[in-house]
Amino acid sequence: MSLYDDAVLVLKSYEDQEELRQAYLDHLAAHPDGMWKACTVGHITASALVIDPEHGRVLLTLHKKLRMWLQMGGHCEPQDATMEAAALREATEESGIAALELLPGGPVRLDRHPIPPPCHCHFDVQYAAVAAPGAVQEISDESLDLRWFAYEEVAGVADESVVRLLEATRARL
Repeated sequence: MSLYDDAVLVLKSYEDQEELRQAYLDHLAAHPDGMWKACTVGHITASALVIDPEHGRVLLTLHKKLRMWLQMGGHCEPQDATMEAAALREATEESGIAALELLPGGPVRLDRHPIPPPCHCHFDVQYAAVAAPGAVQEISDESLDLRWFAYEEVAGVADESVVRLLEATRARL
């Protein structure tokens, strides 16, 4: 099964955000290359909020280009077999934490947002990944900073999309 086919199955089985979910499916139906960065109209991305429920905190990255505190994530790659694999790869690469485990139940949220040219839109499929107790992060080249924030601090540093992702993740926990 291709990553495109996996994305369609994941989105069809996702039960929340009906209108946005349908927009993702419509995008993929209209753009067979809609999984890839080369699709400048917009493309599917995968992300994961790294969470440490034992200590009530999340790991955010200060994105190098956007200069915003965000969850780990990015573009799908040809080696990604599934959306889950893409999200886990991105979270692992950007956090430096090898032993992450995605929360069961598929994506936690969807978030469509504009991005700077040459592309126009990311259709982000958002997961949550649990860090093992005592996990140590390591900053990647894609980040200006990497830092743990208590749940109650997130609204003060991140935008509304990250706050909504944290709320949905905590509800799933």
